[in-house]
Amino acid sequence: MLLYKQKKNQPVKGNRFLISVTVIGSAGPIRFVVNEEELVAAVIDTALKSYAREGRLPILGSDLDSFMLYCPISGTEALSPWTSIGSVGVRNFMLCKKPQTEKDVDGGGEKASPMARKGSGSWKTWFNKSLNLKISSH
Repeated sequence: MLLYKQKKNQPVKGNRFLISVTVIGSAGPIRFVVNEEELVAAVIDTALKSYAREGRLPILGSDLDSFMLYCPISGTEALSPWTSIGSVGVRNFMLCKKPQTEKDVDGGGEKASPMARKGSGSWKTWFNKSLNLKISSH
């Protein structure tokens, strides 16, 4: 995915604000300042670079196409990489890996890899499981 980078000499247009990006399985959110006109793809790129720079675990990699940015408040659909981050209207996001697919040898179609289902779930699955925990009283 090709991203447009602003030159450092150009003045920043638009409002800037602080966002929090939570990575599933990481210790805490990553916080950084973005321009409201930045694309979601640029925010994912910045989050991955900050994550790697801080030496967080698990190691994610740097391929933008392997990740989706969610807004947990506004719905369960991933944000389009070509929308501006300011158009969402919130400042808290979740970064998730896309489920890996492999080519089905027989039909030529795609199916979800069994390893992807076992090792990495989506935040929606985790959230639903955490709601279903039953607390027993003594």
